[in-house]
Amino acid sequence: MVIGGQGVGEDKPKEVDFPKMPKGAGVMDKDAPKSFTTTESGLKYRILRKGNEKMPTAKSSVKVNYHGWLDSGKVFDSSYERNEPIAFPLNRVIKGWTEGMQLVGTGGMIELDIPAKLGYGESGQGPIPGGATLHFLVELLEIK
Repeated sequence: MVIGGQGVGEDKPKEVDFPKMPKGAGVMDKDAPKSFTTTESGLKYRILRKGNEKMPTAKSSVKVNYHGWLDSGKVFDSSYERNEPIAFPLNRVIKGWTEGMQLVGTGGMIELDIPAKLGYGESGQGPIPGGATLHFLVELLEIK
């Protein structure tokens, strides 16, 4: 369920700068929203490029290009930098990805702000510290 805006109870959604596009990323729609929508779980997202009507389910496998960074701006992972899209089942990744990728159609681009509870929690993992909000730019290339 989508609650809307930047957070529950706010009158006007907060406008947020668009992310810097990594080399190799496609273009955003000219009318991409400047604010995020918040789901009931706390996931924040905005569709930067509308895809087609075919959207993945939680049980789908997808092929994507993505760029992930922390609040500090430090990039922790990027398929764009490796010049290699990745494919995986949505039921085998963090909850924020499983939920978020069901909101964009094939060919679309989504920006996700994933709170720690939908990411790696208070313990973190690898280069991701505990309690970190994760930021992703994701292009959905294909549903398998």
